[in-house]
Amino acid sequence: MVNVFSIVALGFFLGMRHATDPDHVIAVTTIISRYRKIGYAVLVGALWGVGHTLTILMVGSGIILSGWVISPRVGLAMELLVGLMLILLGALNLTGVLQWMNNTFDPARRAAGAPHRHAHDFDPASGNWFDRHFGKIGLYQVVRPLIVGLVHGLAGSAAIALLVLSTIRNPKWAVAYLLVFGVGAIAGMMLITGAMVMPFVYAGGRFERINHGLRIASGVVSVAFGLFVVCEISFVNGAFGSHPLWIPR
Repeated sequence: MVNVFSIVALGFFLGMRHATDPDHVIAVTTIISRYRKIGYAVLVGALWGVGHTLTILMVGSGIILSGWVISPRVGLAMELLVGLMLILLGALNLTGVLQWMNNTFDPARRAAGAPHRHAHDFDPASGNWFDRHFGKIGLYQVVRPLIVGLVHGLAGSAAIALLVLSTIRNPKWAVAYLLVFGVGAIAGMMLITGAMVMPFVYAGGRFERINHGLRIASGVVSVAFGLFVVCEISFVNGAFGSHPLWIPR
């Protein structure tokens, strides 16, 4: 029982720490930079964590249970995908495309012709409370962090699975560790995203200029970090050369 508890606790807290990796935080920041509600931001963090956990479980279980071998070129390609995604997210944020997509796929705007509902019309049975708090989260807003989490999980799944194999010999316990690790990553990202928007929620509109600056800064940082990742993988690790060098991390 002590060993089981230790594995669960270790996996959970390492998953929470994993959520704080720079590429994870930067990517999520570009998504939540326009949200002004803690509930929205926490939901984005949870969706990122679910996508991240799904990929880790699928790829990690394949490595642990089926003996999949990830070649250096494939491993570098998975990490390269993260860099390209960061560049794309940052560019969309800087050009205002993300704002346009938010407006286009915002269900509240599409339903502008519907009868107006007041904020005090609380009726748990009819779902008005949920609509009032999360009605602006449409399919696009749900899919975007989920896909980002899937890509991040793809890049890190091999390293996590190999680390687990080196410490936990029982395949079933190793897969269980991956699941607990994923739950920890979900919890960690929910805490991070909630903490990011909290100061601006309570500050209201007083820091709108700062909010705009942070949106621009998040886009610039995302593009810069993505370019760094792409250059490192392409030139330092030789992803497109004849002898690619890949160290799972």
